[in-house]
Amino acid sequence: MKTPLTEQVVPSTPGLDRRAWMKQAALLAGGAAAGLGTVPSAQAAAVAPAGTRVRAATPESAVVETTAGRVRGAVRNDVFVFKGIPYGETTAGAARFLPPRPPAAWTGIRSSTSWGPVAPHPERTGWRNDEEQYLYQWDDGFVGEDMLRINVWTPAVNDNRRRPVIFWIHGGGFVSGSSQELRPYDGENLARNHDVLFVSLNHRLNVFGFLDLSQIGGEPYAASGNAGMLDLVLGLEWVRDHIARFGGDPGNVTIIGQSGGARKVSILQAMPAARGLFHRAAVISGSALRQTTPDLSLKLALGVLDELGIARSDFAKLHQVETNRLLIAGLEAQRKAAAGAAGPTPGGWGPVVDGRVLPTHAFDPTAPAISAGVPLLTGSTFAELNSGVNNPNAASLMVAQLTTELTPSLGARAGEVIAAYRALFPAAPVFELRAHILAAQAYRINAVTMAERKAALNAAPVYQYWFGWKTAALDGRALAYHCQDLAFWFDNIDLAVQATGGTDDARDLADKMSRALVAFARTGNPSHPGLPRWDPFTATGRATMVFENNQSAVKPDPDRTARELLRQVRGI
Repeated sequence: MKTPLTEQVVPSTPGLDRRAWMKQAALLAGGAAAGLGTVPSAQAAAVAPAGTRVRAATPESAVVETTAGRVRGAVRNDVFVFKGIPYGETTAGAARFLPPRPPAAWTGIRSSTSWGPVAPHPERTGWRNDEEQYLYQWDDGFVGEDMLRINVWTPAVNDNRRRPVIFWIHGGGFVSGSSQELRPYDGENLARNHDVLFVSLNHRLNVFGFLDLSQIGGEPYAASGNAGMLDLVLGLEWVRDHIARFGGDPGNVTIIGQSGGARKVSILQAMPAARGLFHRAAVISGSALRQTTPDLSLKLALGVLDELGIARSDFAKLHQVETNRLLIAGLEAQRKAAAGAAGPTPGGWGPVVDGRVLPTHAFDPTAPAISAGVPLLTGSTFAELNSGVNNPNAASLMVAQLTTELTPSLGARAGEVIAAYRALFPAAPVFELRAHILAAQAYRINAVTMAERKAALNAAPVYQYWFGWKTAALDGRALAYHCQDLAFWFDNIDLAVQATGGTDDARDLADKMSRALVAFARTGNPSHPGLPRWDPFTATGRATMVFENNQSAVKPDPDRTARELLRQVRGI
């Protein structure tokens, strides 16, 4: 199975610390949307009104007290923005592989106007591909092990208001990514146009966040295989303890993630330590059912020691290994583990079912009971794994070629599966059918399974969607690709204009989808007057909101016949 474009990785070069490629693009003025908030009069004089020009300032009013000390942010287009606030202490040296700790206190006012360090991570192959880079416009940031930093966008601070909080968790699998890597991750438009808070954060990844030493180092390392997930829990605890001062409601927090971030949101729902820290969950293109097991995580840990030439009895030397050397050893150990195992992403970095931090698989065989009362939104895009990008000749793909390609995984029934998707999308070129089939195997089947298992608890509603908006970029070859929907959910069409085209249709759909996300965050129900009635997904009704072009329609599991055939053939 091909790895999603945004999650492919190659070993890092020694010069890992890289400067950000470019600053955030300026936002164009957005029209007013439902739930538009107002800035209290005491702060209004300190901020410039949003308009056709971008306005920014660093007024005295942009200071908030935290338990570790005061922080000062900036104001941009009427939105207070705080970046790089420490929510945890450094994870370097003696703190490696251990549960995160709250940050040390500081004196005075800490400037919090720019991104902090991002987790050490490898380069991705997409950075080297022109068309892919054009669509995604990645911002790498700079790496460091003191990366437990959190960012907040809010309409106002210190105003005793209680606004919904959207807690964003970035993608990149469990190996790569950051809170700043893609432009649609910006929370300004949601905060200003919808009167909500948008929060994002960095956390430990790959070998730094998921090296399971529990069977090597004993009790002090009992949680090491899930350290990166415990970082997220600490971030949620920071929100619980501080977000009211930023104008948010600690009793109304929605966790949302896409791709690898969606897998993290899936897992947080099964973690006892996260219980009560969030109140809704949105899993976007990455529904995770099962996680790594202790036998696989031990093999991976031993592989890292072997790469570094460290004896098992001397494992403590891992705390002194240079950052980039440890990263490369982790990547090589992962590569070898994957080469020697079977199944999707075998032996890869990620959370482990340790019976403690993560007692069971997140959504297998059932949805987690500890979050049964948490409303859920889940879905995927039509063409997550799209061969049209970086491939100007995609339209030349023929049915016979696709049949040959799929035969190793689908056997003699490959043609039958292709025909089923042809019946579902009769006008689609063959390369688009390929994208649908691969997306179903990697994303869509799990999204529906998650919805089914959540609905079976009959405790809180689950809402299912399927995103099929096609960009005109790259001669239409990009389709509804992996990550494309983020610009729509977060009302950031202009920040991703190279992919969205900045068209009126794109803005109209973004208005509908962002309002749905905010409605879900506010009430646990994504319905609003701009959309058809969006009923919860149930075993019988199976309601699915389909976002296709600028048309939104609720359909009863529209791809069920083709998808179930594929599931049967693949045995998944």
